[in-house]
Amino acid sequence: MNSDFCIFVYGTLKPGAANFDRYCGSKVITSHRAYIYGELYRFPLLGYPGAIHGVRTVHGFVLSFDDRSILLELDKLEDYDPRRQRAENDYTRELVTTYTLDGNAGISAWTYFLNPQYIQQFGGVLLPDGWWLC
Repeated sequence: MNSDFCIFVYGTLKPGAANFDRYCGSKVITSHRAYIYGELYRFPLLGYPGAIHGVRTVHGFVLSFDDRSILLELDKLEDYDPRRQRAENDYTRELVTTYTLDGNAGISAWTYFLNPQYIQQFGGVLLPDGWWLC
């Protein structure tokens, strides 16, 4: 898989979650479980999670696509604009190393990290196991 076209998802874009069919469903070529390092928070009032950098694990899926334009659609969903200052985005898109469930380094994939200021502002609750349930 080409890393430019792989995305690590941990929230509403996971298979079976609220935004998967609309944004990813018919466009996904492959999907497999994986994790990254970070911290995952749920936002009960908002109905979705957010990950930040950290040393815990964030569990989700690596999705591969054959059309890079998927990133533009997901950037809109995540309110990310690379032309804005980092603090002005809700999320930032970054290339990360993913890990297979047995702990081996997998492929590089794009993911979205939440602006950390939102954790306190929107009542984020740490998910110590790194898995968000829809």
